[in-house]
Amino acid sequence: MNENAQSLPLWVHLVRVLAVFAFFLVGTALLTWGERRILGRMQSRRGPNRVGPLGIGQFVVDAVKMLFKEDFTPGMVNRPLFTLAPLIGVVVSLLSMAVIPISGDITIAGHTFPLQVADLGVGVLWILAVGSIHVYSLFLAGWASTSPYPLIGGVRASAQMISYEIAQGLAIASVFIYAGSLRVSDIIAAQSGDGLIPGMPGWFVVPLFPAFVVFMVAMVAEAGRTPFDLAEAEGELVGGFVTEYSSMRFGLFMIAEFMGAITQSAIMVTLFFGGPSGPTFGLEGTLAGLLGFVWFFLKTGFFIFFFILLRGALPRYRYARLINLGWKVLIPVALMWAAVTAVFVMLTEQGGLGPQARIALGVGAAVILALLVLVRPDEDDDRPAPDHAVDVAPASTPAEPTASSTTIGRNG
Repeated sequence: MNENAQSLPLWVHLVRVLAVFAFFLVGTALLTWGERRILGRMQSRRGPNRVGPLGIGQFVVDAVKMLFKEDFTPGMVNRPLFTLAPLIGVVVSLLSMAVIPISGDITIAGHTFPLQVADLGVGVLWILAVGSIHVYSLFLAGWASTSPYPLIGGVRASAQMISYEIAQGLAIASVFIYAGSLRVSDIIAAQSGDGLIPGMPGWFVVPLFPAFVVFMVAMVAEAGRTPFDLAEAEGELVGGFVTEYSSMRFGLFMIAEFMGAITQSAIMVTLFFGGPSGPTFGLEGTLAGLLGFVWFFLKTGFFIFFFILLRGALPRYRYARLINLGWKVLIPVALMWAAVTAVFVMLTEQGGLGPQARIALGVGAAVILALLVLVRPDEDDDRPAPDHAVDVAPASTPAEPTASSTTIGRNG
């Protein structure tokens, strides 16, 4: 059992803070290199390969370039907000990591604790509350630039994040209803037992599969990654909210984007895949806790790889369809599944359903829900008619001959 946080000495808290933030910061740096290498392979090119072995030092060169480039500030911008906007994105990403455990319990100098900055009683609400602040970074960047394209990008980001944060919040609601706690450590502990099949992990991805799908789509939109990177679409917005930024302030936006991908992946692993829990192969104590770090790293790496594959494989979504997907599909599905989860939990508490029966019924309800979402009448295309469309006269009213048609008929 890990010790109460209040009884731990100060150096233990420093170790936890440094370990968690170092994991995410190093992961961000490696992601900037790994993404370009993987995309290069997908596009039949090499990617970074000149600085260090396999180009692994490329992110260092990029950081130096960002630091020493000229920091140009246009004269028309609102300087305080223009400077504050990129800082908000980085700070919010760091704060979101505070409640995510990256290992099991380890023992150092007689003190047992997990590598987690703070195990708050409302840890899930902390993730939702802090994550919702990120939209201010993008909107303030567009607003403070006092330029049309950045402003449109900021408005797009606001509308996109509001719609997808609602769906994401409802998906997370299914998790803490099912686990019966808002504490992150309790949610991880609830996934440590057997699942539907004895011997299989009891990860929430199985009984809460619709919530998992909603969260997975919403996390891509929340991170502003392809195919949902409409706020910075260079095809129509130059660069969106970052159009007027340069040097390290531009670099902070890029860092926040990569950190967002890692943070969202870590939240996904924590809520639906048991966090750092996994087979210990008979190990105990600190070794088992460090093995939990390995499991957390592998699970998180899988979803980061998923982010990269999406960027290399899918085209950018059209903005109207992006908003329709959030409001008309994800939010209703997430809301319905939260209600279904609440009913299952209530029946279980009254002794009507056992754990395995609850999971089996959950899977069956997920299938039915998927059919209701996928098998639905086709909607009319909401694209406007092209400018060159020609009006066709009704069949009952013959069209009057034009001068050209009369001439052709006469000369034919």
